[in-house]
Amino acid sequence: MEHPALETEAATDGSNYMIHSRLEILYILRAIQNKNELVTAYFNHGKDFILTSIIDVDGDAGSLTLDFGADEIINQRALASDKIILVTAMDRVKVQFVVDGMKPVEHLGRPAFKAGIPRELLKLQRREYYRLSTPVINPIKCVMTMAGGAKIEAAIADISLGGIAITDGQHVIAFEIGDKFSACRIVLPEIGTVTTEIEIRNVHEVTMKNGSKALRAGCMFIGLPSGQQAMIQRYIIKLDRERHAKLAQ
Repeated sequence: MEHPALETEAATDGSNYMIHSRLEILYILRAIQNKNELVTAYFNHGKDFILTSIIDVDGDAGSLTLDFGADEIINQRALASDKIILVTAMDRVKVQFVVDGMKPVEHLGRPAFKAGIPRELLKLQRREYYRLSTPVINPIKCVMTMAGGAKIEAAIADISLGGIAITDGQHVIAFEIGDKFSACRIVLPEIGTVTTEIEIRNVHEVTMKNGSKALRAGCMFIGLPSGQQAMIQRYIIKLDRERHAKLAQ
């Protein structure tokens, strides 16, 4: 998985801008910490990444503390890197910044990364999230209520804090861009149930591994409460850790 270098120039439409004010940078980092936003740390020229979160911002010491990732080998690669690109979000606005390496520390009895407060921080007004593919075997489902009251299950192909992609192999759902479905239920194993309204943002046909055709719809969450965002974040972290554990076997 490759990730582009940190963007350093504002877009011509003014949607991106670089922040240099230390006070504003500290404010943004603390807001990300307080909302427990998921942070993706890219290193090794974008070839490696870990999922983490900000657990402490110390303006006086000029330091930033982040959770260790799920895979110890990849954690060590991160510690050996002299440049880390961190990508996250605040109020659905993408935020990214660079730190010049990290060192291992212990925070509240658990291992963590410590880095310096970034000198600059880039906000990109495009609303982007880390998307994670869901299990193909026993996929999680989105239970949708149709206009007539019938309930239909659609398999979820990927999930993020911003929305889901669902597939309909039976072509029983009439997906139309702009359609909204209220009270959709998503059961996240070992986490809980998310109930939310979704809006169809894009639709296209895909070929499944068995050669059959299915409709795939990209859906955006509408008005998802912070508590349910936290549930989705816990699910993403849990699934990522399970996959790293399988790769390590």
